[in-house]
Amino acid sequence: MTEASTRENQPERPLGLTLLSGAVAAALVFPLTWVVVRAAEVETGRATEILLRPRTHEIFLNSLLLMVGVTVLSILLAVPLAVLTVRTDLPGRRFWTVVVSLPLAVPSWLGAFAFVAMFRPRGIVQGWLEPLGVRELPDLFGLPGAVLLITLYTYPYVFITTRAALKTFDKSLVDAARTLNHGWWDTFRRVTLPQIRPAIAAGALLAALYAVSDFGTPAFLQAEVFTRAIYQEQRLGNNDYAAFLSLQLVALTVFILAVESRVRRAETLYTSGTAGETRQVELGAWKWPAVGACLLLSGFTLVMPVALFTWYLFTGQAEASQSFAFQWSWLFNSAFVAGLAALVAAVAAVPVAYLSARYDTRLGSVFERATYVGYAVPGIVVGLALVFFGAHYGTISFGTVEVGLYLTLPVLVFAYVVRFMPQAVGSTRTSILQVNPTLAEAARTLGKGPLATFRSVTLPLIAPGVVAGAALVFLTTMKELPATLMLRPTGFETLVTRIWAAESAGLYRYAALPALLLLVVSGLSMVLILRQEE
Repeated sequence: MTEASTRENQPERPLGLTLLSGAVAAALVFPLTWVVVRAAEVETGRATEILLRPRTHEIFLNSLLLMVGVTVLSILLAVPLAVLTVRTDLPGRRFWTVVVSLPLAVPSWLGAFAFVAMFRPRGIVQGWLEPLGVRELPDLFGLPGAVLLITLYTYPYVFITTRAALKTFDKSLVDAARTLNHGWWDTFRRVTLPQIRPAIAAGALLAALYAVSDFGTPAFLQAEVFTRAIYQEQRLGNNDYAAFLSLQLVALTVFILAVESRVRRAETLYTSGTAGETRQVELGAWKWPAVGACLLLSGFTLVMPVALFTWYLFTGQAEASQSFAFQWSWLFNSAFVAGLAALVAAVAAVPVAYLSARYDTRLGSVFERATYVGYAVPGIVVGLALVFFGAHYGTISFGTVEVGLYLTLPVLVFAYVVRFMPQAVGSTRTSILQVNPTLAEAARTLGKGPLATFRSVTLPLIAPGVVAGAALVFLTTMKELPATLMLRPTGFETLVTRIWAAESAGLYRYAALPALLLLVVSGLSMVLILRQEE
């Protein structure tokens, strides 16, 4: 039974379910309005002065250069890799397909942390090269370093979409071009590239979206872009400036999403074709250089961070006081708030997913899409919005101690739910679509009410999808950096906050164990995503 026919057989949507879904969607969208509210409170003269500042123009230009640089480099890196793993006789193609995709599972800011530890002035690499007379390394910090590092951990977006297009488009066109004596490069340029261009663009826009929203990498590499500047201005109390920078960042994000939406519609025009294999291109003398390039790339993005943190872990921690030594409470705190976020997201996702999956209504679709707002908006903006929201409602008193409303665990958990709710909604909705609605109808004919039917029939069947979505929210929350830094209660330390503290103090060894734990979490996230796709 198709999804369309299933929906046609459904009765009119229940009012209670619609109201509950609307309440969840409104709750997720509401905090972001506080950025607009805060900016609207600024006087016109002050607003004009902020927008005309040279630093504002510099931040916008740097963010634009970061986005363009990451996008272009991701295409230049990913498209050849996709061609190598699909259309050539590269040895171990399946192995390299997995390996070159894995950087997507690693938070780019962890890669940036390893990069800083290795290549900073008087760092590890300079120590190796100093006996050879190398006194200074090229300066890769700032914007160039941020472009390079973000590219190395986001190019898989382009690689995955391009590889999928190469495997699905009509291969008979390639064979026809080859029979007309067109060379390999001419065939690729005139036949293959026009067919896969929408897929390349779709992946590139995802890389661009990640580039402008990334916080940790520009912060570690001291690149003056939106995310780092927003955090700095908020910490300095310049909330007016932070609000206007956030609005510009949101506008840039919306522009990327609008372009991505148009590209996605265009992409559907090129996804039909004949399955099957076409003749592989023989690399000849380039076979082992191609393997070497894949090996070098995976070594820099995967092996180096793991090896570095492992080396730090086993070389002692004698460079500072024990206040930086690893404490298991950091892991417990990370797991605790991530568990709360996963539980809340899983429960809140059920009504939204059920309304969207079972009732063919525009309102259900709007509510579902509304839950994706926090996922699309950079985490630094979500954090800032909740800071403004908490500041508006003042403080909470704990005896003689007063803390800001935003410095409480409930607000921190809510920020995580706003950010990662779509993961729970998507998984739950997929499970609901796989349940035959006639089972619920049969229960209703036996006299069960709607709620009892859902609890006894539907919920047990969709439970695996609900749990999978919650697990994905849990694992992703463990790695969230900007919202955690901005909203955590005073003294509440997690794995990501301790990595941030170690980097800020230059005590890189003390980040070893938290970083390795987060790399394990990243690997589990990738495994879970792949299992869901299967």
